[in-house]
This record gives sequence, structure tokens and C-alpha cells, in this order.
Amino acid sequence: MKTLKNRLIFNSSYFLLWIGYFTFARLFFLLFHIDKTKEIGFLTALKTFIYGIQLDISFAAYLCLFPFLLMILSVFVISKKTAIFIKCYSTVLIIFLSILLIIDASLYQSWGTRLDTAILKYLNTPTLMIASVSSFQMISGIIFWVLISTLFIKLFNKNITKRIEKIEKAFWMQSIVFLLITAALIIPIRGGLQTIPVNQSNVYFSNKMYANHASINYIWNFFNALTHKSDDNNPYEFFDDITVKNTINKTRKQLLTKNTDSILNTTKPNVILIIWESLTAKVVGSLGGEPTVTKNLNKLSKEGILFTNFYANGDRTDKGIPAILSGYYPQPTKSIMKMPNKTISLAMFPQKMIDLGYTTSFYHGGDLNFGNMNTYLRNAGITNFIDGNDFDQKDWNSKWGVHDHVFIKRFENDLKGKQNEPFFKIALTLTSHEPFEFPDEYKFGKDTEENKFRSAHAYTDKVIGNFVDFAKRQAWYENTLIIILSDHGHQSPKHDGVFNSPKKFRIPMLWLGGALHKKGIEISTIASQIDLSYTLLNLLNTSNKEFIFSKNIFNTSDKHYAHYIFNKGYGTVSKDGVFVYDYIGKKSILETGENTKSLDSLGKAITQNSFQDFLDRK
Repeated sequence: MKTLKNRLIFNSSYFLLWIGYFTFARLFFLLFHIDKTKEIGFLTALKTFIYGIQLDISFAAYLCLFPFLLMILSVFVISKKTAIFIKCYSTVLIIFLSILLIIDASLYQSWGTRLDTAILKYLNTPTLMIASVSSFQMISGIIFWVLISTLFIKLFNKNITKRIEKIEKAFWMQSIVFLLITAALIIPIRGGLQTIPVNQSNVYFSNKMYANHASINYIWNFFNALTHKSDDNNPYEFFDDITVKNTINKTRKQLLTKNTDSILNTTKPNVILIIWESLTAKVVGSLGGEPTVTKNLNKLSKEGILFTNFYANGDRTDKGIPAILSGYYPQPTKSIMKMPNKTISLAMFPQKMIDLGYTTSFYHGGDLNFGNMNTYLRNAGITNFIDGNDFDQKDWNSKWGVHDHVFIKRFENDLKGKQNEPFFKIALTLTSHEPFEFPDEYKFGKDTEENKFRSAHAYTDKVIGNFVDFAKRQAWYENTLIIILSDHGHQSPKHDGVFNSPKKFRIPMLWLGGALHKKGIEISTIASQIDLSYTLLNLLNTSNKEFIFSKNIFNTSDKHYAHYIFNKGYGTVSKDGVFVYDYIGKKSILETGENTKSLDSLGKAITQNSFQDFLDRK
């Protein structure tokens, strides 16, 4: 038992040494930027350690893999070289991590982001990177590098020597114990047993972005960016750059001007954006879908403005959110929302609203860390959040979060009475996501996945209907625009024909509220999620030039189109036809109408252009 205890003590102490190193690294960062640290205050600075330890633990577990494996071998063979191997391993890591620690702290002041793969661009031209650092920072950085490395090398070596000396050979069964312990490192590496692995969103806790940045483990952030780094080659390249721009612009430029006859009776309405999880047009009766699933939405469609040819640009929530709020096309096999180093440069509709004097809020009944949503939304400027952590666990389903009726009730409670206007509030539902669990009648039964899907949407439809009834009774309603749309379509209910046809991506969008000048009408313009922010900013009479892929939905041209992305393919829709292309098979999988040749060129040009933009956002 003594040999078992000594090995456990070594593993534990080695792990804690790395936690101590990363705690020091965060303290160093905060002291290095002491002026910014003073601005956030002592308590907030302290919280950076509390929240940031999640990523510290994750990367410490990575670093412990090799020494823990040596502990397994030490059960059979005791060698003085074991300590030497671990000391050399630790020394190299400390020297490497310490120089990156200095670089991270030094460049933050100029770049405003924690260490990521942007630094790799300067390896061949180090003078450009050095130009961001003063001579004083360079000299002091080298001094601190030497001091920090020396201090921690001595600390690690002393601990390693002390612990290894007490380790002896043992019964072979101990190797199984330590094999399990080593395998169990996967738990801290991914941040626990929850569905979503730990990411930057887990440590974002403040409205002050510096505090969030200070919470990040710099080396975790670097390797996360490195492992998510895209190939610099664009696999969707068909044309030269001039041809791409000309192909897109000759159509898009006709669709940018706004309709002078505004559909709003004010230029500064409150805006409530309800993003309905997985709602497909296939179950919306007012769009020609199944007539009895969304009875409330069908009725409400006659009271506002219904967009009858509206499409999602992607097929997942982490693709739909940036499309809606940044006017940004999804990527076929990547997700920009998971890459804070890229999303920080996106156009952000919430920030534009803040600039106009709006207060902003985001409500979601689930985990905002999903897909790095929290990081993206905070980069967007949103300051007030309600998520699954604000609700009792008894109101959660088995996997994703709070049932919609509980979530929307909280949304209603926060909207009761006098509000600070103008406001922009976003509510993202989730009950209509698999596994379709909710404490209410399953209107269509639960014998099949498709019937559970229908039942879940009928449930959320009832919740949304009740919310609109509530909103109509509030004083702020007369100056409010309520927008209901989906984050993406869905494969259910099964549709005829090609799986990734426009039927899968067609979704509802409905505008309601007292701020509408026109009501009870339908807009048949072919549009998509990326057009929403651009169009709203036009209606609010403010600049929208940052939304480089978007169009104005209320432009009266007949040249409108929608472009959607799926894994290794795309679809382009216009009034004249449909073209769906598969990059794996390198051929079209659906062509209808007389305009497929031009849709082919437009679709390839948009996919190439948007993915190149994604690659260029380092």
C-alpha cells in the first residue's frame, strides 16, 4: 500500500505543480497589465482565477500524460532515469511555456487577444512581431523568461526528486490502477462528463472583455486555435478572384438599396428576436406545410408580415447564429463560432444596436458554452445573459436544458412593467431539439422520432403563442417589433427527393408587433438568415456596410437568391430555379428551372468567396 500511496502522491503533486504554474501565469498577466486590472477591480480579478481554473485543469491534464505513463512502467522497472526523463520533459515544457507566457502578455497590449495561431504568421518575419514590442518590453521579457523558467525548473525538479526517491517496484496489479488513472485524465482534459467539452465560453463571465481574456489559459487557447486551424488552401476554389467578385456583385449590387416605403412606423423600435430551435417550414401550415403542428404560428401569420420564401444558411445552431447576427455564411465543414480568434472580427448586429442606444439581452434555457456561443455573443457586445444555470435542474430535460415554457416564463417576467427602452432581446428556444422531452401532451404521440418532433414543435408553438398574447398586453408592445424565425431547418419530417434540397433549409420568418406600419401581408422575396441584420439596419437608418454578404429583403428586384451550405456542398435558390452541388462527388445533385447554369456559377462563387473570407480571418 505504501508504494501505491507514493505513486498517487507523485501524480497528485505533479498535477498540482502545473496548476500552480498556470495560476502564476494568470497573476503575471494581470500584473503585467496592471492598469487594465485596476479598471476591473479586485473582486473581478479574483474571479478570473476561479473561472479560469477550468482551462488550467484541462491543460495540466494534457501535460501529465507522459509522466503518468512513466508511473505505470515504474511498477515493473525502477530506474534513476525515470526522474531524469520527467525532469527533462518538465524543463523543456517550462522553458517553452514561459517564453510563450511572456509573448502572450507582451502582444496582448497591441493585439487585444490572447495567444493564438496569429503568431505563426510572423515566424518567417520575426521583425514584424518584434515591432509590436518596445525595447523595454523586449529586455524585461527576456529577464522575466529566465527568472520564471529558473524558478519553476527548480521547484519542479525538487519535487520530482523528492517523490521519485520514495517509489519502488510493486505488484503488477498496481499498473492497472495507474493505467486507469492515466486514462481518466480524459475527464479533466474535456472539463468533465458533460455533453459539451470545456472551451473558452466556460471562462467568460464578465461584461468587461479584459476580465474574460484574463480568465483564458493562454497555452490552452494557443493549442486550441492550432488544432482548429484551417488549411490555408481553399478547397472550394473554381475561379480567379476577379471572376468571383464580378459573379457575385453583378447580382448582389442590385439587391442592396432599400424600399423607401418603410414597413415600420418608427425608426427606433424595441426588437425581440425569437430564434425557434429546428423549426422547418415543413410543419408550418401557413407556409404550405403540415396544417396542425403550429396552430398559433399559423394564426399569427395573418397578423404581421410572413416571409414565405425564407431559408436557413446552414444546418446547425452554431451556424445559424452567426448567419442571423453577423450576416455570415456558414462553412461546409467548419464552425466559425467555435473560433474566437475569427469571430472577433465579424460584423455584429447586437453591437450595432448598442451603438444606437439599445440595451441588449440574450436568453437561452441551455448551456451557453455550446459551440462557444458565450464567447461569440460577448464578442458581439451583448451584456445581459440568462441561461440554463439560472434555472432549477428539475425543469431541465435529460440533455440540453430548461423546458421552453419555464424559459419563456422567465423571459416574460423580465419584460413585465416598464422597460428601459429601446431594448433588443434575443430568446433562443431548445425543447424542439432532440431528444424532444417536455412535461406536456405529446399531441402527435411519441411512437416515432418524427411524431416526437411534431409534438415538440406543437408544444413550443403553444409557448410562443402564450408569449405573444402576453406581449400584446404590455405598454411597450406598440413600439416593438417581434421577429420569429428558426436557427435552421430539419430533416424531419422526411421529405421527398434530395436530402439537402431546399425543402430541408426552408424556414419561417414572421414579423409582428405594434411597430409594424404594414400588417397582414406576405413577402415572397427569396431571402435567408444572412439578410436579416442588413435589412433591419436599413430600417433603422444606420450603416450596414460591414455585412458584406447580405442583401435587403425589401428590395423589389426579382434577382433575389438564397444560398445555403451543408457538409461538402451547397444549394442556391432563385425564382428561376434551384441548383444543389456536392463537392465530394463533384457534381450537381439537383437542378430545376431554366437558370441552373448561372446559379451554378453564383453558388460556386459565393462558396469560394465566403470560405476564403473565413480563412483570411486569422
